[in-house]
Amino acid sequence: MNTWRFNISSAMLALGLLGSQSSVAGDAAIRVIRPTQDPSRATLCVRTAQRSPFSIPRYITGKFAEHLGFNIYNGMEAQVLRNPTFADYPFWTGQMSPDGVTEFHWQTDKINEELRRLARRFGWPDSELDNLGNARADGLACFWTRVGSHEAVQVSPDTGQHGGRAQRVQVKGARQGIAQWTWLPLHRQRSYEFEVFVRSPDLPSLTVSLTRPGEKEPIGDEVVVSGLSREWQKLSGKLRVKAEQPADAACRLSVTAGSPGQFVIGHVFLRPVDHINGADPDVVRFLKESRLPILRWPGGNFASTYHWEDGVGPIERRPTKPNYAWGGVEPNTFGTDEFVAFCRAVGCEPMICLNAGSGTPDEAARWVEYCNGPATSPMGARRAANGHPQPYHIRYWEVGNELWGRWQFNWTTAAGYVDRYREFVPALLAADPGIQLLACGAPAMSGKQWNDTLIAGTAPMLNMTTDHPLVGGDVAPTVDPLDVYRDFMAVPEVLEQKWAALRNDMEQGGIRNPRLAVTELQMFAHLGRASEANAPARLTHQNLVNPGTHAEALYDVLICHAAIRLAPFVEMVTHSATVNHGGGLRKDRERVFANPCHYAQAAFAAFAGATPVAVELEAVVEPAPMVLPDLKHAVPGVSCSALDALAATSPDGSLLLSLVHRGPDRAIHLTIVFADFKPADTAEVRTLAADLPWAANTLEHPEAVKPVDSTAEIREGHLELDLRPYSVVRVQIPKS
Repeated sequence: MNTWRFNISSAMLALGLLGSQSSVAGDAAIRVIRPTQDPSRATLCVRTAQRSPFSIPRYITGKFAEHLGFNIYNGMEAQVLRNPTFADYPFWTGQMSPDGVTEFHWQTDKINEELRRLARRFGWPDSELDNLGNARADGLACFWTRVGSHEAVQVSPDTGQHGGRAQRVQVKGARQGIAQWTWLPLHRQRSYEFEVFVRSPDLPSLTVSLTRPGEKEPIGDEVVVSGLSREWQKLSGKLRVKAEQPADAACRLSVTAGSPGQFVIGHVFLRPVDHINGADPDVVRFLKESRLPILRWPGGNFASTYHWEDGVGPIERRPTKPNYAWGGVEPNTFGTDEFVAFCRAVGCEPMICLNAGSGTPDEAARWVEYCNGPATSPMGARRAANGHPQPYHIRYWEVGNELWGRWQFNWTTAAGYVDRYREFVPALLAADPGIQLLACGAPAMSGKQWNDTLIAGTAPMLNMTTDHPLVGGDVAPTVDPLDVYRDFMAVPEVLEQKWAALRNDMEQGGIRNPRLAVTELQMFAHLGRASEANAPARLTHQNLVNPGTHAEALYDVLICHAAIRLAPFVEMVTHSATVNHGGGLRKDRERVFANPCHYAQAAFAAFAGATPVAVELEAVVEPAPMVLPDLKHAVPGVSCSALDALAATSPDGSLLLSLVHRGPDRAIHLTIVFADFKPADTAEVRTLAADLPWAANTLEHPEAVKPVDSTAEIREGHLELDLRPYSVVRVQIPKS
């Protein structure tokens, strides 16, 4: 019987053996694997006397939020309307310029195609699809339509009070104006508040109401807002939806005139009254219950185009701009103050990724001062004037995002980033010498040249670097979907090797106490084109494991295991992402539900602050199929055990076990024995499992995959568990 102790060696890597590296307690490795021949049985020995000198980092189950798609707007935010600032909405072609800027569609047919696609995704009535394109052609902002005929309602672009696009609407009669279809969280809330920023040369009032498809009568209150004048004003009110109205149906918000005339409108916001400082209360609840420790923002690729001063101050003064990273628009209604308020509502620490692409060191330093400076400083005074006199004390600041990638606005070379980093650091530390800076590292799987240049050029001022292991690549449809899954289950073993090598490179480069922050993480495989003529397709979008599937739950916990075995090198993991972007939460038709990985990360949050102890695991070990392009390019081969385990003792003396059954074939009967630990008679077990790794939660079945709690008896110092394939299990055992 061979024993793998996790000390890195190039020979192990070349042979494709189960190789990774771990922290050690005395002379014993934190994890030892002894391969067996019986795939149906495994044994785990927990040695609590062999303790790591380091506790598990608090930030190991963090999250990442970006201005991408419907992650923040129509995601984390409670505001339900689309394009509420009446912007000229640009649609991304999927192509980037040589400078890393999105290229937008200009052909009318392509734009109308995108409008129809999105409207279908939003669940809007089919009868409105053509109206969207026609209204845009006449000068009405995207996603808005007329209330009244083409002849009766004339529209044109206009200019807002502080610049930017506004919408002019001229009507020939009463009850005519503009509208937008939307969904409301009626399952939770029947009262809604609206805000209209508007002026009119000849109308005294406007009416705001909600109707259903094909119905003329409102489904609730019809509110007349008066006081219009030639000057811009914010008018607000509340709409109450009748109790007998069904919860699951689209409705239409209308803003209409009571008589002939015209009005110019700058924005319309519609929120449920139970919003939390503008945030969706269901999203806040899910993240709070998961004990989210830290949230990274505002990107992602978006960070390289973001100028923070656009997102502070009165909403009506904030410009709406194109989103140059992802297409669409950036209304800047969710800026620094809203981000910090969101974090405080959730109970997590905020972390900011700076614009080191199109931004300057001085701009970044002003941002640090705005967040952390006293109210007597220039930027601190600006924060105080915006209603926040006390500093935010944001500790973690990431200097740029993926600037090694040509999809990044103002990407650069390795030496170019060294130059930028050396310009940013003095400016940032002058603004607040107590902050922790994160340098932009390249992926450890493939970016050694960039990382070597970074270490050599910045060692005196470098302590923490980053990794974005977005591993996968394009996979041919002829590949077995379970082989894709098996490869992903082996990726954490390879990352552990690569991170250990990076740590060694940093130490040898003169960096004391080097640290790594994994600031983006998710499965990243894509369905490629068939490479063989007439070959049957086995891999489809339905069985390709992705961040929304159960496989992501197993993958993320295995990444946490790998990170903890390298303690204290990996200081944080911020998984991608919060809502509607990668794993985490989904929001569809204003209902929020969790992906399987959300439950897995929430359960693993219990390990924060615990102390890892040694485990010896006897289980079957199998090679990975090596079908993922990124995996094949990183190593010649790798093997992993069907079962992985992590053990840690909590401050209260109880024992925590994290078990991942990643083997796809059969259940495993696991026998757990305890050395140097006297367990209580009963263990608490939380299991997250699914029949297939591509199982997922949906709007129709939001809890198809969810955790199940149970108890297990401990007899004669042994615990026996039957682990299903594709299962993540957390065991908590009180001390006797």
